[in-house]
Amino acid sequence: MSTTEEPKKNPLAHLAGLARDTIPPMHPAGRPFVLGAAAATLLLRRLWRPAGVLGGVLTAWCAWFFREPARTTPSRPGLAVAPADGTVSHIEPAEPPAELGLGDEPMVRISAFLTIFDVHVQRIPLAGRIETVAYRPGKFLSADLDKASEDNERNSMVIRGADGTRVAVVQIAGLVARRIVCSVAEGDEVATGSTYGLIRFGSRVDLYVPANSRILVEPGQRTIGGETVLAELPQVRS
Repeated sequence: MSTTEEPKKNPLAHLAGLARDTIPPMHPAGRPFVLGAAAATLLLRRLWRPAGVLGGVLTAWCAWFFREPARTTPSRPGLAVAPADGTVSHIEPAEPPAELGLGDEPMVRISAFLTIFDVHVQRIPLAGRIETVAYRPGKFLSADLDKASEDNERNSMVIRGADGTRVAVVQIAGLVARRIVCSVAEGDEVATGSTYGLIRFGSRVDLYVPANSRILVEPGQRTIGGETVLAELPQVRS
């Protein structure tokens, strides 16, 4: 009787594979910060060894802050998923940002507040086509305040789904956040859950869905960007 032996696995390759699966990759926007922190760490280490240790901790934290973990996005159509990790702070009727041209008819605004400990990349909430992208300068109030949606610096966009449903997603700067990154443009076709932007370093993301959507989250609930379903969207009648 012959037996088939399983090929032996290289322990180092196995450990490397586990590390790749455990340690998330870094968003490209974070590379200049990590490289700068690493260079400063080397310099500090030459001047004073304990300072180099602190610099190393800072460099590691910076790399961790800009992490972009893989996510498993629900595939069922008609869902709007969370555009960001964070805590649901508000669910309320609200007019979408005027610069998006969606009119003054209230939609449902679902706001998520991000602390510096949350993943800070933003993800597409609905597959479709980018209709509008609009940046508006503003203040840098604490992102957990109600008026932050209206007064703070923001980058907004409208996504039209395959059935014609439109949602709006807004990146909002906060008290510490001073830089909004958006890597998509008008006319781009986007997939649900794909990364499209980043806010540094503490912020808020608002999702506007049609008023007759079925909201599936509550204030205080934690969301996982690209995975948590926020709402079931109404079907558009042709």
